[in-house]
Amino acid sequence: MSTYLVFGATGSVGRRVAERLAWRGAAVRATSRNPEAAKLPQGVEVITPDLGAPGALDDVEAAFLMWPFHSAERARPIVDALKRRVRRVVFMTGGGALPGVAPEEQPNPVARWHATVERLIEQSGMEWTVLSPSTFMTNTLWWSDQIRAGDSVRGAFGSLAMTPIHEDDIAAVAVQALTKSGHEGRRYTLTGPEVLTQAEQVRLIGEAIGRPLRWEELSLEQERARLLADPDFPDGFVDELLDGYTKMAAAPRPDVTSAVPDTTGEPATTLSAWAAEHTADFGGGQR
Repeated sequence: MSTYLVFGATGSVGRRVAERLAWRGAAVRATSRNPEAAKLPQGVEVITPDLGAPGALDDVEAAFLMWPFHSAERARPIVDALKRRVRRVVFMTGGGALPGVAPEEQPNPVARWHATVERLIEQSGMEWTVLSPSTFMTNTLWWSDQIRAGDSVRGAFGSLAMTPIHEDDIAAVAVQALTKSGHEGRRYTLTGPEVLTQAEQVRLIGEAIGRPLRWEELSLEQERARLLADPDFPDGFVDELLDGYTKMAAAPRPDVTSAVPDTTGEPATTLSAWAAEHTADFGGGQR
């Protein structure tokens, strides 16, 4: 039986990929820095992300790869190890990496790292598929503390439009690309089914948890101070995030793509449906 290797299997997308493959009855080997705490479905083999370890790539036909590192320094040895043993790789890119643009010409450091990995994969000789998802719906959990504490979410860029996507929809496309032919050499831009501003996302979360929520707009300076005062938010990422949002706000509104339904045969999940799955995370029913 062919084995599928899933990187980042305790993350919001990797976990869903491993689960979906396991539910299909596939042999799954998943990486985690802490295998004992991974809590993946029974039968999933969990290993550390060391591809040089004995047996790490035995019988692996296809791999799901995402890039959690803060540089592209480790990309070549990982891709080199995969191409010696693996026929197919599905890579989830990020950082707003622009297709067909050289890594050094990408708009930000994160995009440059991901574009570097993309280029190495495309040149590797493996069958490859690149998934380029929009903003994850799970990112709205950044607001959970504010929503638990009151009826407003304070932040800048309330009118910023996005096409948030359910992490399970990304996983569903990944599993199709891993297990089925016809996706080789394709780059899928994945979005949710609707364009929503941040303020609209807050309103929909409020409807899901049963109480009205509103967006409270902050100036850029106020938002920067708020993020710097947050002990859980990395200081070094504050300016990069705000610069990225400033550029997004100046760009045309994003388009919804049909990649999820075209690939999976199922409609993309709405934010309302996602929020209904996560009411406890936002303190639904409490007040």
